[in-house]
Amino acid sequence: MDIRLNELNKTIINCKKCPRLVKFVKKVSANKRKQNINEIYWGKPVPGFGDLNSKIAIIGLAPAAHGGTRTGRAFTGDKSGDFLFRCLHEVGISNSPFSKNLNDNLQLKSTYITNILKCVPPEDKPLSNEISNCSKFFDEEILSLKKLKVIVTLGKVAFDNCLKLYKQKFEIKKKFVFKHGKTQILPNGLIILSSYHPSPRNVNTKLISNKMMVNLFERAKKLAKF
Repeated sequence: MDIRLNELNKTIINCKKCPRLVKFVKKVSANKRKQNINEIYWGKPVPGFGDLNSKIAIIGLAPAAHGGTRTGRAFTGDKSGDFLFRCLHEVGISNSPFSKNLNDNLQLKSTYITNILKCVPPEDKPLSNEISNCSKFFDEEILSLKKLKVIVTLGKVAFDNCLKLYKQKFEIKKKFVFKHGKTQILPNGLIILSSYHPSPRNVNTKLISNKMMVNLFERAKKLAKF
């Protein structure tokens, strides 16, 4: 990983700007799930990971309580991540269908994965000031990816908050609509490709399927031209 991203990630990991989130992350890390009772939780803000030369960025809202907050990597160690990485492996973006921990030798091809919010919020509902505090980190991550072409937003909340950050940067007059598989272009030329979140609820209710997600990432690759 590039020195700039390394330094940024160190800053993210040490961030304590949001007392409510710091307190909740500590609570989650102390009140472990039964199946993880013997594990030491990461228990800190979770930075993004991937290739500095990425043409695709995959964006979620926040780390999962017993996923990223436990493992220290976004979309790692929970069922949403399990589904996501099976699909990423199928389209050749990930070298493995599993993302288990920071030492599993996972590698991504031309893709960066991160969350808008670096800490898990209570009930998955961040406050506006918490999103604002994290927006600088998200901005710096995206600006570090000089070859970025496509941003895939996972879920409507991630889509809405990603757009909120860009509306602060640009005068966006047209209305952006959330719809699975829909592409929309930002004033800076970046393509937003919106997706349903790969949560167990969405998978179990068949709102999203393996085929739908694989097709979406194949499309992302074509739009990013890799």
